Amino acid sequence: MWIDVCAVQDLPNNAGVAARVAGRQVAIFYLPAETPAVYALDNWDPLGEAAVLARGIVGDLGGQLVVASPLYKQHFRLLDGQCLEDPAVRVASYPVRLDGERVLIAMPDAGP
Repeated sequence: MWIDVCAVQDLPNNAGVAARVAGRQVAIFYLPAETPAVYALDNWDPLGEAAVLARGIVGDLGGQLVVASPLYKQHFRLLDGQCLEDPAVRVASYPVRLDGERVLIAMPDAGP
């Protein structure tokens, strides 16, 4: 199910913001120079055990767009949530699409 979360203009450029979507904390990242421009991951850092990924620094590491956790600095790939330092660690990623100026996120188990 696609859920309308916010307007693109509500998102800070090249940074993240946390939102509650279908009962989950989601970190939404807006990179206007990229295609796609919006990414969504769980906000939960499984290594630091805190909901902080939206506060991480967004960047490019070896050609991969990542967010660095503000706690222990592990890098999570924006495309799929994979931790680059530990292949056994991954956070959930969610499909995102733009509908005009609105940001929609697909959430599993959110109903029809």
